[in-house]
Amino acid sequence: MYYGNNKKKSLLLSNVLESEEENKECLVQDEKILNEINNKNLGNLRYINNYTHYPITCNNDVDYYSLGDKAFPVMLEELKKAEKFIFFEYFIVARGKMWNSILEILEEKAAQGVDVRVMYDDLGCLAFLESSYAKKLREKGIKCIAFNKLGIDAGVIMNHRDHRKILVIDGKVAFSGGINISDEYININSKYGHWKDNGMRIKGDAVWNYTVMFLEMWNAYKKEDKDFKKFKYDYSEKESGKGYAVPYGENPFRKENIAENIYLNIISSAKKYVYIFTPYLIIDTDVMNNLILAAQRGVDVRIVIPGIPDKKIVYTVSESYAEPLIKGGVKVYKYTPGFVHSKVFVSDDKIATVGTINMDYRSLYLHFECGCYFENADVVKDVKKDLVDTMEKSHRVTKEEASPKYIKSMWQAFLRLFAPLM
Repeated sequence: MYYGNNKKKSLLLSNVLESEEENKECLVQDEKILNEINNKNLGNLRYINNYTHYPITCNNDVDYYSLGDKAFPVMLEELKKAEKFIFFEYFIVARGKMWNSILEILEEKAAQGVDVRVMYDDLGCLAFLESSYAKKLREKGIKCIAFNKLGIDAGVIMNHRDHRKILVIDGKVAFSGGINISDEYININSKYGHWKDNGMRIKGDAVWNYTVMFLEMWNAYKKEDKDFKKFKYDYSEKESGKGYAVPYGENPFRKENIAENIYLNIISSAKKYVYIFTPYLIIDTDVMNNLILAAQRGVDVRIVIPGIPDKKIVYTVSESYAEPLIKGGVKVYKYTPGFVHSKVFVSDDKIATVGTINMDYRSLYLHFECGCYFENADVVKDVKKDLVDTMEKSHRVTKEEASPKYIKSMWQAFLRLFAPLM
């Protein structure tokens, strides 16, 4: 009865879908780019074009940061340049050096008349911020929404969290990746060893996808922007990057599982290798079979998971998937210095995706997520280097290590019953 349908679910569902539908016209695909991908038979991009409303872009310059420590100073630098608006959407915001440094700039910019909007997930921040924190930010002149606030009537809707990480400044630059806004993400007071995460900065036409992604969610609550196009920056100048980039959002209310299908397409189209970062390895049969089939046809499939877990029960379930994968030819690595929080795929020196989407049920089926798919782009080599460098610091799990003893195997089998909740 508690987890059944309720009015809150219907309202959130209708508002989000209505906001997306109303603003589809803001996202227009360049026909020249579409003709290019059709002529080159770039099937993964064609899938994204057919099943999402996010346009594929070419005119971009992308900087990839292999650690949150490296991304954070650049975020501060860009925030200080803001003149018109700052859109800030993160799953976790926690008090500390990282958030305090950002908040100081946000307050200063809001006082200058910059349109500053902050959206954080209520459950994600439950242990870090008091329930009245959004109100306190509004008193400072910062517009703020606590996404999907918890309550006794929450029901099943409490499972649908905003797990996105998006920062857009003046429509000129966007940041995304794995990092949240908490000190451990920049390796200050991390309880789980070295925190391995990533971030990226995009300048160019792809920024518009992130801008609309944020505004669709914001206006599902506020409905204050009738014309999104006033936030679009005209990137008529040529950026230095090559190839294709398409930031995309995942919505748990859609029929098509975009994020999982993009992952499956990367795996099934790989010819030489697929390297993967994921903090949680809780996968369904489709993903499992595709990873093993890729390895069996000679693709070098490697997955890097944490060496030090942040959630022991979830980690135990993740370990249970290592045994069948390794027996099927997939190589599994544990990052021995600490915790891997990056969510990254890279394949064949040609394709990469970087974002917020874990390989678990929550990210793939329940949460609002975002990622950016790259093909034939300069940034792909940087993503690959990060994975190769990380694997050199990691321990490859053997078949013997992956095969649990009887009691642990029974415990893993029991926990797998609850895998869709993890």
